[in-house]
Amino acid sequence: MTQTRTVTRAVAVGAAVLTLALLAGFAARGRALAGGVAAAGGTTGLGQMNGLLPRRHLTLESAIQVNLSKESVRLPLYPGMSHGKKVWYVLLDSSDAGAAHDLGVNYAPKLANMGIGCPACVQTVTLGKPSAKGNPFGPAVVRFRGAPNFSPTYIAVPGPKGFPLAKFQPGAVAGPGYSPFIRVAGSATVYNAPIVATGDGPFDLVNHTNTADRVLGIHIARSASPSGRFRESWVDMLFIKGFDAGQPIVYLSTDAGQPLTAVLERITYVPALDRASFNGGDDFLGSTRERLFAFVNGQTGVNNHQTQGFAHLALDTPLSQNASAANVSLINALRHGGDTLDVFGDFPTLKDPRHAEAYSPLWDAQLGLWTPKAISEGINKRQNDENRVFNLAATRPDLLTGVDPATGLPKPYGSAGVDINCAVIGFMAKAPTADLATPVPGSQFPPR
Repeated sequence: MTQTRTVTRAVAVGAAVLTLALLAGFAARGRALAGGVAAAGGTTGLGQMNGLLPRRHLTLESAIQVNLSKESVRLPLYPGMSHGKKVWYVLLDSSDAGAAHDLGVNYAPKLANMGIGCPACVQTVTLGKPSAKGNPFGPAVVRFRGAPNFSPTYIAVPGPKGFPLAKFQPGAVAGPGYSPFIRVAGSATVYNAPIVATGDGPFDLVNHTNTADRVLGIHIARSASPSGRFRESWVDMLFIKGFDAGQPIVYLSTDAGQPLTAVLERITYVPALDRASFNGGDDFLGSTRERLFAFVNGQTGVNNHQTQGFAHLALDTPLSQNASAANVSLINALRHGGDTLDVFGDFPTLKDPRHAEAYSPLWDAQLGLWTPKAISEGINKRQNDENRVFNLAATRPDLLTGVDPATGLPKPYGSAGVDINCAVIGFMAKAPTADLATPVPGSQFPPR
């Protein structure tokens, strides 16, 4: 009951703070424009649509498979305990290069800064000490201080123009002491290890009362492994499409520091992450964040190859429905370009190590607002490269501005105070290697 009241209060605050009221008019004009665009299919530029993603395209090498026909990634699932209750988590990133390579996860050095000014952003966990007889080969149980509460009902009711939402509530909220970022007692390494299910099963894969809202399937290896063998548990999760350096990518979103963000992404609301170091920090000293570029009022329309952003997600997909493997309409809407299609900054495959190693799964959202002029002139097209967004914001504020989450009004472009835990999985076609444009002088590019 306490958790439910917490979610309700958080949503009330979120609704007041993140209304983005003026977007209704912009979304309407954006949709009118989309109707005049020749239908080329929302999947244009998104890469492979069916089958399994080739393993050579993975940055998250521990992923068992990425099924593009089902919009899911299958990940190893590890056991844990929290306050005497079984929990299940996945491993996505590590602040240590050796650990990342050993575990097959993304190397994210910035995670070492996670606790700066925010002790609650990292939970210290302990490992069980199994006997050789009890554990011939396998993971030790991780003992978490906190876990998510998956029992709240996910609510996402699109408004008259799609976005802003008329009503929303996160379907999962962090319990006391919970953060997806962990540090094992006695070690300095920080891992991205979100809990995605609780209990011993059966697991609710429709209403998600004991699973994260993106969980589509779970297999628990319940029997002991035969001699010399290892039986692995796994989870299937709904991934998200986006772009980096002009290339389509796939990633997994799991947590956010704000309630509205958690709803739009179908992830766990973790209030502590709102204080992670630090808004607008990107590649400055002590920052744990990297920049992500989202658009609140991009073009809409199911068969429009220029769609992007929050209005598109709300209007062109069944956002209000729960994600499940049986919800084919939702899966297919997302397969055909229904995600917000955000643009990422640094990525593990970039050729310049300064940028590859600046990757972080904690993304500091830069929210772009297309102006009425940009919409009327048809310039509000799908973006796929951070430097092109930088340059547009720096040189054409008459076309693209930032947005103030408190009022919905235009503001100078930059951090919007929204952060999201999104670990990259891989790339759809070609590996992102370098940005497509040179930053113009004075743009918000890392000071190097």
